[in-house]
Amino acid sequence: MRHNKKRGMKLGTDASHTRAMKRGLVAALFANDRIKTLEPRAKAIRSDVDRVVTWAKRGDLHARRLAIRLVGDKELVREVFDRAAQGQWADRNGGYTRIMRLGPRKGDAAEVVIIELVTESVRKAGKAGSSSVKKVEKVKEVEKVEESAEDAE
Repeated sequence: MRHNKKRGMKLGTDASHTRAMKRGLVAALFANDRIKTLEPRAKAIRSDVDRVVTWAKRGDLHARRLAIRLVGDKELVREVFDRAAQGQWADRNGGYTRIMRLGPRKGDAAEVVIIELVTESVRKAGKAGSSSVKKVEKVKEVEKVEESAEDAE
C-alpha cells in the first residue's frame, strides 16, 4: 500500500533513488559550502539542510544521530556540529541556505542554480535603515551661502 507516500518531490526517479540523491547533495553542500545543481533539486534539499543545521545548533547526542542518519557521513556531521558550536549560525533563526539562479542549461533548458550555505550574520532591520540614510541639508542654509557669494562680488 502507498499510504502517506505521496508527499515530497520525486525528482523524476523512484523513492529510493530520490532519497539517495538528496543525501548525496546534502553531503556535497556541507562539504563544499556551495554546489551547482538544478532548481528542483536545490529546493528539495533546502529543508533537509536547514533541519541538519538546526540539529547542529542544538548539539545534543540525539540531534547528532539524527543528522548522521540524514547525511550519512559521521565526519561531515562532526564538522557541521563544530561550526555550529563556534557560533556560525548563532544569530540566525532559519534561512541557512541561499539559492541563486544561473539561467537555463544549454541542452535541455533546465534551470541551473547555485545553492550555498549562508555564513553572514543577520542585519538588524531598524539599525540598517537608519544608518544608511543621511540627513539632507536644509534649503535655508544653501540660500545663506548664495547670499554671501553675492556680497563678495
